Amino acid sequence: MRFRSSVAIDLGTVNTLVWVAGRGIVLEEPTAIAIDTAVGKVAAVGAAADALADKEPQDIEVIHPLRDGVIADLDATAALLHAFLRRTRRPGLRPNALVCVPSGATPVERRSIVAALSVRRPRYNVRLIDEPVAAAAGAGFDLTGGAGGFVVDIGGGTTEVAAVAGWRVVRAQSLRKAGNAMDDAIVQAVRAELGLIISQRAARQLKMTLGVTGGAEGWAEAVGLDAAQRTPRTEYVPGGLVATALEPIVATIAASVHEMLSDIPAGLAEDVVRGKIRLAGGGALLPGLAGRIETAAGIGAVLVEDPLRCVVRGAAEMLERKKDKTRPGPGLRQLTSRRPGLSPALQAAALQAAAIQAAGGRCWPAGGRPAASRRGRRPRAARPAGPGDRRSARRRT
Repeated sequence: MRFRSSVAIDLGTVNTLVWVAGRGIVLEEPTAIAIDTAVGKVAAVGAAADALADKEPQDIEVIHPLRDGVIADLDATAALLHAFLRRTRRPGLRPNALVCVPSGATPVERRSIVAALSVRRPRYNVRLIDEPVAAAAGAGFDLTGGAGGFVVDIGGGTTEVAAVAGWRVVRAQSLRKAGNAMDDAIVQAVRAELGLIISQRAARQLKMTLGVTGGAEGWAEAVGLDAAQRTPRTEYVPGGLVATALEPIVATIAASVHEMLSDIPAGLAEDVVRGKIRLAGGGALLPGLAGRIETAAGIGAVLVEDPLRCVVRGAAEMLERKKDKTRPGPGLRQLTSRRPGLSPALQAAALQAAAIQAAGGRCWPAGGRPAASRRGRRPRAARPAGPGDRRSARRRT
């Protein structure tokens, strides 16, 4: 991988961050794309598209193409990524990308990420890295020489609870309970208890203001629609209501941390205790979360510096170590479906077929078609017999 043309991508359910070699973090946008359904073209991407979410403008469909940390809409993801990368790419260089993926992603889900960067030009040389390893590197753990640590990365779609050592995952658990699940729980609780329909954005603000502690003032203001009259109104949401809605998800994360700590090797225990539990991701900013995890684990838990950019910073550090031959670094994995003799177009088609299969669609096996289609011609229809035909001559006799 040529370092000067390399990019590191934290492709998140809520936000996408892109780091470019020699330039740092150059893009931080919501993972959203708006499609103009009247003409079938992209109307907006990133923040401009996310601003239209839940507002339902005519002929505009806002898509969040990732669900639970993995691709749910391949075409929308490909269009979104290439729109982002066009802003950051330098012409004339062969593009390479290191993409962070959830540790629990299946091989087919991983191939769908490769496909998103391979089905359109320019096609990227893609390598994948598990998010917990990148988060640990960005959290300040020195993973060289077999050193390790414990990290909890709470994103929008997944929560990664993992012990890492020597640039490798030792134990990991990927929970499909994270920031989006918290927002949904708050939306349902506010509607059930207060009769107010609020948006995901309003729920996110309540979550970050009140958290599991109820907030400094014990309440926060929210604007939504009255569930009975369907008219806008303002409501003061009590902190206890939000804390109660968040409790099942926070308890699940804390229990996962305790379970993971009970399963780590004895040789890693000292590194974990000395390094403490490092909390990363946007969900780590939830008020009161660090205290809950520290109580459940029995050891210290600290919020990393700039948790929103922790994963992409770690991926960038891994690329820099790859460049510097004097510093031991990780072995980055390249996940492709390349086969000898296949052209780049067929390789991209094979990756796209795998992605469609991951989304539950039907497709032919990668690189193949039915036998009749492969021959490229239909069976010939029976030709009526003419006067000069031997068969007609036999019939006449």
